[in-house]
Amino acid sequence: MTGDPIEARLRRLEDLEEIRQLFIDYGQLLDQGDFAAYAGLFADDGELMLGPLGRARGPAEIEAMMRRVGGSGGSLHLITSPVIDLDGDRARARVMWTVINPADDANPAVGMVGHHEDDLVRERGRWRFARRRGFVEIPTTVRR
Repeated sequence: MTGDPIEARLRRLEDLEEIRQLFIDYGQLLDQGDFAAYAGLFADDGELMLGPLGRARGPAEIEAMMRRVGGSGGSLHLITSPVIDLDGDRARARVMWTVINPADDANPAVGMVGHHEDDLVRERGRWRFARRRGFVEIPTTVRR
């Protein structure tokens, strides 16, 4: 390894923290229904694959897909257990998610539980999703 080892360690920690924040921003923007900002979390040619909900490439297609299937507000995404493998300006990650649907204030319900498998890329100095694949472990339990 060349260069300052402390600087390399600091860069690694900053990268890990930025990627963790990317996961949190993903859930918060989805919950707020801010699909334009949500789509901005993806690389220029980023791909989102959400099983039966659809597949989209690039921020414009991702925003359009989420407007079509995503609804807005009313849910809360809990993002947990990130595992991140850094490799320079690229990374692979796996993160768990749980959707809470507040049926009413007294009886919130777990909507779904699953995970994302991610390929990430540093683009114009920021970490973005290059490819995000969503998987459902426990389907919806909310009765409508």
